[in-house]
Amino acid sequence: MICFFMNIGFGFAQSDKQKELEAQRKKYQNELKQLNALLFSDKKKEKSVISLVEDLNYKVNVRKNLIKITNDQANLLTREINDNQNEISSLREQLKQLKADYAAMIVKSYKSKSEQSKIMFLLSADNFQQAYKRLQYLKQYRNYQEEQGEAIKSKTARLQELNTSLIQQREDKQRLIEENRIAKKQLEGELKEHETLMASIRQNMSKYASQIKVKQQEIDKIDKEIDRLIKEAIAASNKKAGKSTTSKGFALTAEAKQLAANFQSNKGQLPWPVEKGVVKVRYGNQPSPIDRTVTFNSPGVRIATEQGAKVRAVFDGEVSEILVIPNANPVIMIRHGNYITVYKNLSKIYVKKGDKITTKQEIGEVFTNKNTGETMLGFGVYKDSQTQNPASWIYKM
Repeated sequence: MICFFMNIGFGFAQSDKQKELEAQRKKYQNELKQLNALLFSDKKKEKSVISLVEDLNYKVNVRKNLIKITNDQANLLTREINDNQNEISSLREQLKQLKADYAAMIVKSYKSKSEQSKIMFLLSADNFQQAYKRLQYLKQYRNYQEEQGEAIKSKTARLQELNTSLIQQREDKQRLIEENRIAKKQLEGELKEHETLMASIRQNMSKYASQIKVKQQEIDKIDKEIDRLIKEAIAASNKKAGKSTTSKGFALTAEAKQLAANFQSNKGQLPWPVEKGVVKVRYGNQPSPIDRTVTFNSPGVRIATEQGAKVRAVFDGEVSEILVIPNANPVIMIRHGNYITVYKNLSKIYVKKGDKITTKQEIGEVFTNKNTGETMLGFGVYKDSQTQNPASWIYKM
């Protein structure tokens, strides 16, 4: 009986794991759906080769993750099917033995009734104590018969449940195998397309490397200006509070401390800065799209979104800066105590410096490149002057 309950517990644990894997699989499926809509739907626009490679890199990685998760699900289902088959075999043996024991017990009980009645069995006792013991024995024997009957019912129901589960598991496994077959075929096509693009890039590597370098220099220029403005704001806050201007952190009022604490308490739960989007460039050291051995540092993330996408503040705060640099698109900086969120590459601004902002308030619109159709929001999170990984702050980024 102990073994039986242990098997049930293990089955539940595996079901929980299946739910976890299924949630991950749906996440990757939704991500593929979004990036197809945002990056690959507009065939009229002519993207640069580098942009196409970046998009395909992203798509291939998501597709590989989807295939891996689906494989994990299929493998787990195989183990669950084997476990269920083993439990079914064990239950059948247990049922066989239970039924045999129960039948023998019924036969013995019938014979006992025909040979000697229960009353005679009790009256033939030598004394009252022996009669009492015989009465208890008869009660225990009857209870045992009932328990055996209930055990047979329980194990029969469990057997039926496992058989039904087994049929569903086999169907699920077949479905996952078929989905993976289609996904692998799609991946093959994407890898071929990627290799064709890379072949054209390799023919003129210096040209494309130079383009990437120029683009990265423009991004670095904006990031350096953001760093400068944050450090100036920190120094100004400390000067106003009568503290050392060399401090690396903001001098906070009681209100600002409360705002920062609220921002901190919502870590991992903040809304996305756009309603629809996929993270095309992650935080930290990232490989070059044309040479994986070369890396660049990304102080935030770049989110591909739809044309005309509205930018939303991720938390309550105050507009600390609206940054406009020649030959670059505007940047909005919102302060939340000693935290700052940054929204880059905007085409329209709906707010002004000093405005009080609420969570999800629309503050601007993302710029769309008319030549490529690309709509990309740069987004960053700072604690004082130190960059943070936005994925740690934004819900399911």
